[in-house]
Amino acid sequence: MENQGEKITFKVEGMSCNHCKQSIERAVRALPGVTSATVDLAQNEVDISFDPQKVKKEELQAAITGAGYRVVG
Repeated sequence: MENQGEKITFKVEGMSCNHCKQSIERAVRALPGVTSATVDLAQNEVDISFDPQKVKKEELQAAITGAGYRVVG
């Protein structure tokens, strides 16, 4: 049976526009094992679906901070 993966939501500071949304989604989706990444600007959240066998939560956070934003929760 195939692993359906995990979902996680990060609170992120510094997102204010569609460019921010695209930057974060692109950075996170580039990681192996990420099946989806969706930014909700109104809630300052990033919802990510991923395979924990291929990518760690710390790597997801690092991709967001590497794109220039701060994970706060």
